Amino acid sequence: MKQHSRKQPLFLAFIAFLAVTLHQGFAASDVLPTAAAPQTTAPPPAPPARPERGNYTVTNGNGTVCLMARMGLQLNIRFNSASLNNTVQDVLNLQPNVTKSSGSCDSDSATLLLMAEEKTNLTFLFTLNATSSKYHLSGVTLSAAWPDMSEPFSASNSSLDYLRGTLGRSYMCREEQTLAVAVNFSLNTFQLQVQPFGLTGDQFGAAEECQLDEDDMLIPIIVGTALASLVLIVLVAYLIGRKRSHAGYQTI
Repeated sequence: MKQHSRKQPLFLAFIAFLAVTLHQGFAASDVLPTAAAPQTTAPPPAPPARPERGNYTVTNGNGTVCLMARMGLQLNIRFNSASLNNTVQDVLNLQPNVTKSSGSCDSDSATLLLMAEEKTNLTFLFTLNATSSKYHLSGVTLSAAWPDMSEPFSASNSSLDYLRGTLGRSYMCREEQTLAVAVNFSLNTFQLQVQPFGLTGDQFGAAEECQLDEDDMLIPIIVGTALASLVLIVLVAYLIGRKRSHAGYQTI
């Protein structure tokens, strides 16, 4: 009996130690690790809506209109941001109500200069080939000094080949098209119609449509032709089947 009484306190002490240890382990497991604060980045700015279509004209020395353009313009520029200290991509719609147009016309070249807000100057250079009576947009230059630019922006390309048309006719492209000018600058046009040579009064000549517009018109033509062919096939099959059914009832 004495031996049993000595072991009992030791056993109770062991049980108490085990309970304390288990309690500390459960308490430690209840403490959740501190989650790292999520890193938030500013979402990219939403692209602006389609630009408003502007009417721009150039007159020669005697006041006669020598260049006409109707188009919506959107500038895509990559520049160094002063506030972010990084390179950013920005899109700006040219607002016709705050954009002034000017320029000059010669026998084989015509220039359209658009001056907008925030010191944004956009120049188009059109060149005429007298031999082929074809013209095209051969050069675009942009200079800008927006508030967030770390330094004034400038881009130019004088070896372009866009907006090809025929003397006395206008070039038209209703669809949006992108004109790549430089590595850090491209130009989007919307509902464009332009004529830099051979104007009669202040009216556009007959329009020559761009490939994008022609492709857009070609799709419904193809679909319509396919549907008409399908209807014709079904009709022919029906008539052949009907003829055979009548032949089966002939008196032998």
